[in-house]
Amino acid sequence: MGKADADGPGLPDLPPEWGRVVVPDDISALADEAEQVRRELRWATGQHRRWRPPMVPVLVLMIAVLTTMAGLAAVTWTRAGRSTAPATSAPDPAPVQLVGRALPALDLVDTGQSPVPLRGLLPAVVVLVDGCACPERIIEAAAVAPAGVTVVMVAGSRPEAAPAGTQVRTLADPAGGLRAFLHLTARPHAVTALLADRTGRITLVVPEVGSFADHQAELARLVN
Repeated sequence: MGKADADGPGLPDLPPEWGRVVVPDDISALADEAEQVRRELRWATGQHRRWRPPMVPVLVLMIAVLTTMAGLAAVTWTRAGRSTAPATSAPDPAPVQLVGRALPALDLVDTGQSPVPLRGLLPAVVVLVDGCACPERIIEAAAVAPAGVTVVMVAGSRPEAAPAGTQVRTLADPAGGLRAFLHLTARPHAVTALLADRTGRITLVVPEVGSFADHQAELARLVN
């Protein structure tokens, strides 16, 4: 049988709120109480391990979401800016820059792929039809060109057939040398024309011919 520690000699004073503490003679009598204490300690330790502050993963998730949204917004803004920007292209240089210059010594090719010196056809009105065959423009040029002026119809890879009833020289410029000299791009549904006098001097360049009748005065001066 145990006895109260508070009554035993030589033991320190215990807090009065603990009440009477009885120490058993056989320590094995405390086995149940010890096991209960161990169970409570294991439970408390497990609860502590399972609990984690929830703020860290929440902050990581929020940062990831905000980063993704910022990236999508940047891509969308860039694409929208590109799609709404008006498409621009470099304008052709003013044809007047070529007026007064010498016609280049280019060799074009005829239907048999034989070379034909362009300067051997002067004076001439050269009509580039690589963007549009436009037979009505060729017929008009042949009708208004004065006698002695050669009407030259220049296609791209191979010569085009001249409109029936016209005295037109049909040639081709497969290398694109004449276009490169003029610095003028081919335009669909339009022809480009240049006029050169008997000395080879360029007197007029028309990027898009509306009507050759508008240039009868320049055509007449080619034979003067």
